[in-house]
Amino acid sequence: MSAILPGASAEAMAEPDFPSPDAVAAFLRSHPDFLAERPELFRSLSPPRRIHGERIADHMAAMLAAERRRVRSLEAEVDAAVIAGRAGYGLTIRVRLAVLALMRSTDVIETVTQELPALLGIETCTLLSEKPDRRGVLALPRGSVARLMGPGRDALVRQAPTETETLHEEAAPLVARDALVRVPVWTGTPTLLALGARDPQALPNKQAIATLAFLGRAVAAALAR
Repeated sequence: MSAILPGASAEAMAEPDFPSPDAVAAFLRSHPDFLAERPELFRSLSPPRRIHGERIADHMAAMLAAERRRVRSLEAEVDAAVIAGRAGYGLTIRVRLAVLALMRSTDVIETVTQELPALLGIETCTLLSEKPDRRGVLALPRGSVARLMGPGRDALVRQAPTETETLHEEAAPLVARDALVRVPVWTGTPTLLALGARDPQALPNKQAIATLAFLGRAVAAALAR
């Protein structure tokens, strides 16, 4: 263990062994791109109080540019969160209207396929089953619902829809995003509600799964009447 030199304070001995200001200045002179390649460091530096020459002006400009990039990034994250929240809330309102239409419906299949697309702000709404028991319900091969939905899922939103011709028929070319919703009919037959949208915002990725799952249960209840 090294001994404390006579006259040296405890505070001085506790200070980290940083390079001297002259060593830092020499390093920066020999590595002129060091700060430019690490713009995040500008946020920890104090700006010069006055501008004395082009180099200091450039230094201040770089600090301002780094801070503006950080602010723009934060603003973009906030805007994305707000948009997602609004879209999720808008879908909730539309699903409530769809459920009211199902409650008063005398022909559930017609309501699903003809009324729900307009109420939900989408292009197509289709009922599919692995064992259709009424007209207007499209047939799916055995095992399709489990394969498309995956285990434990009651609803999912797909940014890159697949098998669109099977799920959305003639509306397939219009579908930019879709949602698949499990319909838990009382017979236990695997049944699916496929929603297809031209506008991706109509089916937001976030804050939509629980709302869509509720719609699937409402459709199942209407079919059981």
